[in-house]
Amino acid sequence: MISGCGNKAVETTGRNADGQLEGEITFWHSFTQGPRLENIQKAADKFMEEHEKVNIKIETFSWNDFYLKWTTGLASGNVPDMSTGLPGQVAEMINAEALLPINDLIDDIGRDKFSAKALEEGTVDGNEYSIPLYSHAQVMWIRKDLLEENNLSVPKTWDEFYNTAKALTKDGIYGCSFPSGSTDFQATNFLNFYVKSGGGSLLKSVDGKLQADLTSPLAIDGINFWLKVYRDCSPKDSISYDVLKQATLYYQGKTAFDFNSGFQISGVATNSPDLLQYVDAYPIPKINENDPDYGITTANQPMVIWKNTKYPEICKEFMKTLYEEDAYINFLHATPVGMLPAISGIADTEAYKSNEIVKQFAHAEEVISNAVDSGTAIGFEHGPNIEAGIMTSQHLIEGMFQDIITNGTDVMTAAKATEDGLNDLFNAAR
Repeated sequence: MISGCGNKAVETTGRNADGQLEGEITFWHSFTQGPRLENIQKAADKFMEEHEKVNIKIETFSWNDFYLKWTTGLASGNVPDMSTGLPGQVAEMINAEALLPINDLIDDIGRDKFSAKALEEGTVDGNEYSIPLYSHAQVMWIRKDLLEENNLSVPKTWDEFYNTAKALTKDGIYGCSFPSGSTDFQATNFLNFYVKSGGGSLLKSVDGKLQADLTSPLAIDGINFWLKVYRDCSPKDSISYDVLKQATLYYQGKTAFDFNSGFQISGVATNSPDLLQYVDAYPIPKINENDPDYGITTANQPMVIWKNTKYPEICKEFMKTLYEEDAYINFLHATPVGMLPAISGIADTEAYKSNEIVKQFAHAEEVISNAVDSGTAIGFEHGPNIEAGIMTSQHLIEGMFQDIITNGTDVMTAAKATEDGLNDLFNAAR
């Protein structure tokens, strides 16, 4: 677990002698897609119009580039005033004593509006270091038309999933791509689906410390399962896929199944609008149909304020405006159903429900919402921890799958070597 970070209180600055907000802040985010990027810029422009002495400089980075940017920039102080992140990355930021606590910001917006589970992801020793901007969860995406044409049902177990995906691997369509590119954590993500569906975890506690757990019978079964899917249902170049290449196959109608969030909807709408009517989401399969409903992978997309900022008050005041109802709904509708509200009450408003995509994909939104409520970020079933961040950022599990596939390395041998490698990284980071 993360230890207390010992952040000292920082004097709130950002107001001049007249009480006006004044100063320049830099905001790093990873909303690189057009509508979301434009929406955030509009919010910043509006804030600057209302506060003429404030300048907000926005820089965007892909998720992988962002990780490299902040980790290399931390020593030199080349980090922003505020940013987005991923839950595992936030855990690493807290451990590096790089963030300011924002308990007061959460109280000002309304603590009871947020899910306690979402807030806990950024909480250490009673201090909250992140605030969720939106939520989503990983679910199974299907093609209704392909299932109907082949008289197949939506799979509920992994065996059913494999058999169905294999049956649909024909006529230029793959049942399901299995991604294991070394610049992303998609293979970790997919393995986590299987292990968590069996009530397990990729991490375990040993003498009060978290260690990787890739050699348990459940994890080995999961590795073998995805190798089987790769062999029989997946394009062979998916060994190098990141999340975008993986999702694009589904967007283009080239895969029958995929595992992702509601962002699949906008991707299909952009790439293959004629297929949108056949897209829907269902729960991630179980090992046995009567197994308990274990939560799988949830992402409560966090924002943080960096400790080195000179203007924490400007950051907080700008963050508050992002949750104002009209602006917030416009932001969510930049990727409808892809981004679900992180604060209560919004989903029940007519303005939110009136969106045509929200109406069309009511079933998918219900499936995703249920998954949000029950899941955690990868590894966060143990609470916020740096081990989860390291496991998703260092891509050792992706390298493990590549080694097995390319070099024919024995599964247990590769899993043990990867487990040891992760544990070495964990120990070095503590």
